[in-house]
Amino acid sequence: MAVGPTTRRRQLGADLRRLRELKELTLEEAGARVGISKATLSRYETKEGTVKWPVVDALCREYDATDEERSALIELAKGAKIQGWWRSLADPIPESMNLMLTLEDEVVREDHYACMYIPGLLQTRAYAEAVHRASEVQCPEREVQHMVDIRMKRQELLDRAEPPHIWCVIDEAAIRRLVGGREVMCEQLEHLLTQSQRPHITVQVLPFARGAHAAAVGSFAVLRGQARELDVVYVDLIGGGLFMEKPQELDRYKLAFEYLSAQALDFESSAELIEQISKEP
Repeated sequence: MAVGPTTRRRQLGADLRRLRELKELTLEEAGARVGISKATLSRYETKEGTVKWPVVDALCREYDATDEERSALIELAKGAKIQGWWRSLADPIPESMNLMLTLEDEVVREDHYACMYIPGLLQTRAYAEAVHRASEVQCPEREVQHMVDIRMKRQELLDRAEPPHIWCVIDEAAIRRLVGGREVMCEQLEHLLTQSQRPHITVQVLPFARGAHAAAVGSFAVLRGQARELDVVYVDLIGGGLFMEKPQELDRYKLAFEYLSAQALDFESSAELIEQISKEP
């Protein structure tokens, strides 16, 4: 999978911190050696904002990085300026969605737990329109269509030569919730079944019969990068979402997803239940 700008930026921050810690330098000490503030260096390491490659070059030299390491980090710094496809959209997008698009463009795997709706990457257009109209009751129709256009564009990552693996555990409530009417819902369930047959898409249903489970807090997604330090958790909230990347937060949600997957029906049984519900009157 191609390495995108945010992956480059986050990898750069993680590597700069690792090299500094190997030299046993504080942020203040390292920054003073190359003429930048402690706050600036902290921003470089925490993957926020832009970076200047000459500063990265100077830091690598102070950290006694090898020529190969220095060259690789300079390339990461230069590549972090590249913009994603969504930057050219005529209409603005919410900041939380901007970050989601940026991260999702570069993941190797996504683990989704969905308790309210079918995950966005597997939604039909009609279903997505119904979800947005219900979620944003005061949203103009033009804005609804804009947001749905973005969601449909997001789905193109499923058709890449090297697509990420999408693993979804979907609560039975989301399968049964009648969104957009019977016709829209039937089309959505048929689409879900079709997508679940693709080798890089895994769908499990968590049935009501399982009772209490590990994710009573609500829907979330674990976005997994090419290295553990690039992983991020996204939690659905009203009016947006919350991103978390602290190790203890990641571990908690990864474990929750493992429990959910273990409690859910196997792949064949999940498909059978989806098909059964799609045929119910």
